[in-house]
Amino acid sequence: MTAAVSPPRQRLAPARAKPLARLALAGVALYVAIDVLLAFLRPAYSLLYNAESDYGRGPWYWVMDLNFLLRCALSLAVAAALYRVVRPDPAARGGLSLLVGWAISSGLLAFFADDLEGQPLTASGIVHLVLAFIAFTCVAIGCILLSASLMPDPAWRPAARVLLAISIAGAVAYLLLGIAIKHQNAPGGLYERIFLGLELLWIAVAAISIVRRVSATQKDDPKTPAR
Repeated sequence: MTAAVSPPRQRLAPARAKPLARLALAGVALYVAIDVLLAFLRPAYSLLYNAESDYGRGPWYWVMDLNFLLRCALSLAVAAALYRVVRPDPAARGGLSLLVGWAISSGLLAFFADDLEGQPLTASGIVHLVLAFIAFTCVAIGCILLSASLMPDPAWRPAARVLLAISIAGAVAYLLLGIAIKHQNAPGGLYERIFLGLELLWIAVAAISIVRRVSATQKDDPKTPAR
């Protein structure tokens, strides 16, 4: 009697990537909506000069904390989806590790409030700054590595070009943010929001690309189970 053979992992993994990518995409949309809501709830904070983390102090602080946790969740979702579809080369593995580092550091920010500019430094504020530096550095480098790792795949190349352009723009915004931190009157809040917007855009484009590629694969291969 011939034993039943379970389906190969490569058939099932891309199918499982699709719902994860959709979760990431929904998370990005919700994250942006919450950020917009916070701008209306805390109009005294400047979009040009106040960091996004400043919403984590004072009234409605818990809304920003929820957004940090949401950023962690949506980033882990897209990392898990990418793990199922990218080639297992060193650049991809390194990029995925950095993306997970960004996710975890982002989630931990919810437990350490930052210090408002001009206020004395606290232990919580110092930890927040360190976590933010780790998170931003990880995602800036990780997205570039992941985008580059997708370029050799002909099926991914059109999307990879867009992802690489976004990731490079994000790295430029990251450098501008670093320069702004050293100058008191520089619009650091604006640079941070541009940086975060570009990284979230990268995640959204990656998620859409995964959904489209998996859908096309399932259409071409009727044996692939729909998930």
